[in-house]
Amino acid sequence: MRSHVPHHTSEGRARAVRRSRRPARCVAALLACAVMVLTACTTSTPAGPGPTPPDGALAQRVRSTPSATPATTHLEALQRIADDAGGNRASGSPGYERSVDYVAGVLRDAGFDVDTPTYYDADLGRELRNVVARTRDGDPGALVLAGAHLDSVPEGPGINDDGTGVAALLEAALRLGPAPGVATTVAFGFWGSEEEGLHGSRGYVEGLTPQQRDAHLLYLNVDMLGSSNGGYFVQGGAGDDESETGPPGSGTVAAVLGEELAATGARAEPIPLYGDDDGPFVEAGIPTGGAVTGDGDTKSAQQAAVWGGTEGEVFDPCYHSACDTLTSVDTDRFDRYTTAVAATLARFAETPAGAVG
Repeated sequence: MRSHVPHHTSEGRARAVRRSRRPARCVAALLACAVMVLTACTTSTPAGPGPTPPDGALAQRVRSTPSATPATTHLEALQRIADDAGGNRASGSPGYERSVDYVAGVLRDAGFDVDTPTYYDADLGRELRNVVARTRDGDPGALVLAGAHLDSVPEGPGINDDGTGVAALLEAALRLGPAPGVATTVAFGFWGSEEEGLHGSRGYVEGLTPQQRDAHLLYLNVDMLGSSNGGYFVQGGAGDDESETGPPGSGTVAAVLGEELAATGARAEPIPLYGDDDGPFVEAGIPTGGAVTGDGDTKSAQQAAVWGGTEGEVFDPCYHSACDTLTSVDTDRFDRYTTAVAATLARFAETPAGAVG
């Protein structure tokens, strides 16, 4: 995750800090009843989300049945890759290339259709690879996509940022399986060069034809799911304008994720989208949600009262540093989000095309 972080004042108001934009005035949104809004809002917000998709057989299965390989196994693999590659998995480095090969190999071995399309990293002046995997059944004209960035900063191995997002999506894919038997295609994107300027996700979106773009029913961005002093944030539908709320339907994505976090016993707080890998999808008009546990900003007293942790301390003390290792990850928080993300994707996969509203 780049240094666009959710900011929380001493009063506990969730805001999105973006270098080139003013902070959001208020972020509370009217999500589904399972999503607890922790803060008050005095300015207008967009209309609440539409009806959320029902809880079908696939969602029930992925919620209750982990894969044979624990999700933490993927975190361990990414840590080994970084250790063997000079301590990081930064885009263009040997650690990044090995991360691409690892993720592609896991998904190919599981039976998914896997591609490693290239994109151009203008900062490095060279082409690099994303990883995109799809289920083998389902209508290619109706696609549910989740994504996480596969690169780290040069300063560390990036196991929370964003190894946790990568591992959660691998686990979600393995729980769903390559042929889940639903009409919708489910896809997983693993983007490079997020830390350098979103080159991987932007390259994916810009490479879509209009027909392919229209096939995307939604995008769920998954970034930092194990912050040691973190919270349970959902993005989509909250904020002042569409760059923060996402296009119509984004609030429904956030609402379902909030419901699924509630099913794990976690209370979710809505915050705006803040222009990481979600940004290119928002710009393309694709309904977009996000999952994040917090990075370099501080936890409020209200948040500590609800979630535990330390008031006044940053969500992730190892954000963008060498200590972002396996030992810095809150595995309980990571496990809750992993299950919630998998079930969210399953519910939308079972939903008729066009029902995200």
